[in-house]
Amino acid sequence: MSEPAMDAAPAGSARRTRGGGGAARRAERSVSRAETARFITRNIPDLPVLDEEALSIIETNAEILLEEIGVSFVDNPAALARWHEAGADVRDERVRLPRGMARQLCTTAPGQFTQVARNPDRNVEIGGRNLVLAPVYGPPFVRDANGGRRYVTMEDFRNFVKLGQMSKWLHHSGGTICEPTDIAVNKRHLDMLQAHMLYSDKPFMGSVTEPSRAADSVAMAKLLFGAEFVDQNTVMTSLININSPLTFDSVMMGALEVYAAANQACIISPFIVGGAMAPTTVAGTLTQVLAEVLAGVAYSQLVRPGAPVIFGAFVSSIDMNSGAPTFGTPEAALITYGAGQLARRLGLPYRSGGAFCGSKLPDAQAAYESANSLNMALLAGVNFMLHAAGWLEGGLVASYEKFVMDADQLGALHQLAKGIDMSENGQAMDAIREVGPGGHFLGCAHTQANFKSAFWRSELFDYKPFETWEDEGARDTATLASARVARLLRDYEQPMLDPATAEAIQDFIDRRKGAEPDAFG
Repeated sequence: MSEPAMDAAPAGSARRTRGGGGAARRAERSVSRAETARFITRNIPDLPVLDEEALSIIETNAEILLEEIGVSFVDNPAALARWHEAGADVRDERVRLPRGMARQLCTTAPGQFTQVARNPDRNVEIGGRNLVLAPVYGPPFVRDANGGRRYVTMEDFRNFVKLGQMSKWLHHSGGTICEPTDIAVNKRHLDMLQAHMLYSDKPFMGSVTEPSRAADSVAMAKLLFGAEFVDQNTVMTSLININSPLTFDSVMMGALEVYAAANQACIISPFIVGGAMAPTTVAGTLTQVLAEVLAGVAYSQLVRPGAPVIFGAFVSSIDMNSGAPTFGTPEAALITYGAGQLARRLGLPYRSGGAFCGSKLPDAQAAYESANSLNMALLAGVNFMLHAAGWLEGGLVASYEKFVMDADQLGALHQLAKGIDMSENGQAMDAIREVGPGGHFLGCAHTQANFKSAFWRSELFDYKPFETWEDEGARDTATLASARVARLLRDYEQPMLDPATAEAIQDFIDRRKGAEPDAFG
C-alpha cells in the first residue's frame, strides 16, 4: 500500500479550521508530547526452524485440508455465494477450495502497508522487517496493587489508553485493551473507540464484536480523519479470530467484510490452544494454522482485492492435567517460529507473540513466561505484536503493574533488534588503542562520547546498592511498577484534538446510543 498522499490531511491539521482557530493551534504547540520510539526495524535475522522440505510438506498438507475437508462458513449465505461464484465447492455451509485457489487469491493482499495515526509522526509500517507493538487485548478483569482483581470499568479502560500513550516503547494504542463491564455490551465499543481517539494520538484498532459495530468504527474514523482520507488510507487494524478448527463464524466474518470493503486492515488469526483447538504436534498445528489463514485471507480478497490483511497466529498449549492454557512453552515457540516462515513465503505481514503468561500475579512466573514469549516473537519475525504489555492470568486480566513492567522491557527488544554496530565507532579501535593493556575504559574519549546511548537502561528496575535499596523501603518490582503507574497517570497530558472533531464524535455516539436500548447480555 502506498504512503498517504501529502495533501490528504490527517486529523488535527487542515480540519482544525472548522473550530478552535489560532488559539487551538497555540494551545497545541504549548502541550508537551510523550516520547514514542519509532516502530522497530530489525537488523537481526529471523530464526528458521523449518527446512525447505518441512515447509513444502506443511504447505501441501494445508492444501489437502482445504480441498478434501474444507472450512465452514456458519450462518453466512453471502459468504457462501461469494465462494461459489469464485469457483469453490460449496455444500451446505462447508466450503472446499480447489488446490491452489486460496493461495492465488492471497496474491492481491499487500506485503506491507501504512497504518495512519492522527499524529502522522506516529504512523506505523506493518510488514517487511518492521515490528509494531500494541498492548493487551480483551480481558474482562483488571488488577492493581490497591484494588486487587475486579471487573473492568470504563475508567480503567481510559487509564490504560493513557498509559499506552505515555509508554515510549509502545507504538500502537491497541483496541479492546480491557472490556468495560459498566457500559452496555451493545454500546461500550463507542466509548472505547472514543477513548482511543481522545486520549491517544497513536494508531488504534476497531471493534469486531458485531458487524454493525465494525461499521460504527469506520464511521467514527471518518469523523476523526475525514471521509475521503479514510477511503484512501488504512487508519484501523482489527482482530478477526477464526473459531479453530476450520470454522468461520458470521460475527467475525461480518466484521471482516465491513473492514475489507472499507480498505481497513484485518488480522486473520486462528485461535490455537494446542491439544484442544489443534493437534498436539507442531507440524499438525502449523498445517491447520496455514489452512485457516489461507481461507481467511482469500475471503478478504474476494470482498475487496488488495484489502490489507495480516497472517495471524495466537498460539498456546494446554496443561493436560488441569486443561488450563500454558504460555512461554517450547512448543508454542516452535509454532510461532514456523508460522513466521510460512507467512513470509506467502508475502504477508505476520502477527503473533506478546507478553504471555498464565500467572495470577506480576511475579517470577509472569516474568519468565513473558520474557520467553517476547524474545521468541522478535526472533520469529513478527510484524504486529498484540498483547505486548499488560497480559496476566492467561489473558483474563489486564494488570496495571504488569503493563508498565512489560512496556519497560519492550525497550530491550528495540535495542536487540538494532543488531551489532559495525561502523568505525562500533568497532571501537581508537578506544582499545587509547586504553592499552591493563587500563580501564571509564575515562577514555570513546566512552565519554558514547556512554549516554551505549546501553539500554530500564526506567523501572532497581540497581542501587543494597543499603540504599533497603533504606528506600526494600521495594520489589511490583511495588516499583505501582509507583510508576501513578506517576505516568499523574504526568499524562491529553494530545490536542480539534474541538469540532471531538464534538462530532460525541454527537455520533449520542445518536447511536439513543437509537437502541441497553443490552448487557
